[in-house]
Amino acid sequence: MRIKNSSERYGVIAIFLHWIMALLVLTMIPLGLIMVELPNSAQKLKLFGLHKELGVLILALIIVRLSWRIINWVPALPMYMPSWEKLAARAVHLAFYFFLFAMPITGWMMSSAAGLPVSFFGLFVLPDIVPANENLQNFFANVHETFAYILIALICLHVAAAFRHYFKYHDDVLKRMIEP
Repeated sequence: MRIKNSSERYGVIAIFLHWIMALLVLTMIPLGLIMVELPNSAQKLKLFGLHKELGVLILALIIVRLSWRIINWVPALPMYMPSWEKLAARAVHLAFYFFLFAMPITGWMMSSAAGLPVSFFGLFVLPDIVPANENLQNFFANVHETFAYILIALICLHVAAAFRHYFKYHDDVLKRMIEP
């Protein structure tokens, strides 16, 4: 089992980070969509708290994942892929890094602007990064929501591309993110 990536395959750390992030993001999306529709209640506050805590975890993990990617090879895309498709694949991955970083930051900014603390599972509380301000809260709420829908679209595109490689091309593009 390889720890680091090679020019052909991802290593166990990159695979772990990919799938733990996928699990967290696929938890956050329905959680975020459900919690905003609930009437004000203790349950809603608990879900908001969990959403924030998982957001802080995602922020920490995306920093680790980006750092790991910088110091590792990125396996080559199949030679038969046209240049535009390779460019699109790289652009989607870069967009993932951007949005997986920007989502927790905009959520943190929204909470700061609302005057609501962001705790990490009761271990520590993040400092406010913007002053309490209703206009800022609304702005960051809109940005956060828009980014969420863009991230959902990127996930759909990413999954569709992985399945296309698996079912149409029968190559190892999907398999190399499953097996180190």
